[in-house]
Amino acid sequence: MRSTAMSEGDGGAAAELKEVMETTMRRLRDRFEMTSGQLESNIDQMGRRIKDLEKNVAELMSQAGMEASSDVSESV
Repeated sequence: MRSTAMSEGDGGAAAELKEVMETTMRRLRDRFEMTSGQLESNIDQMGRRIKDLEKNVAELMSQAGMEASSDVSESV
């Protein structure tokens, strides 16, 4: 009888542990997805800013009478 009671108690603890782990994993997944989305958004924004910067540099070079190369980093 005693071993049955311990087994039932162990089963309850295992079920509780499983629930805690599933909740933790769900929270981690949600945070990961949120962080991934924010990172992707920031990278896209950075890409747009770099393109704008390259465009502005090319315009300034044109105004200064310099020939803009296809790779702005060579002349900077």
